[in-house]
Amino acid sequence: QVQLVESGGGSVQAGGSLRLSCVASGSITSRFCMGWVRQAPGKEREGVARVQGDGSTGYADSVKGRFTISKDNAKNTLYLQMNSLKPEDTAVYYCAADWCGSLKDGTPSGLGLWGQGTQVTVAS
Repeated sequence: QVQLVESGGGSVQAGGSLRLSCVASGSITSRFCMGWVRQAPGKEREGVARVQGDGSTGYADSVKGRFTISKDNAKNTLYLQMNSLKPEDTAVYYCAADWCGSLKDGTPSGLGLWGQGTQVTVAS
């Protein structure tokens, strides 16, 4: 069974940067829509960024211009480069392979693969 394992979370000051990584145990990054979804305490899940099999990307308005999603199919790895971080970016970030619509609105379809999440904390 394919699994997704995130890493790279941590604590950073506002204005700082972090790079999240998500390694898949199988060759799925080239075949499925993959992305990052976050959930802040007391809030609903929010789709952050997604990349389709053909490489086309989509971002939430709140992160456009600051976050960049990319993937390395040879390494079965998905990345999220986060720059100019803000306190409101504080959340648990989940890596997922799912329908693009599910990754856009942050709601699992029930048919995809989701990681366990990595905590990102941005101090003001």
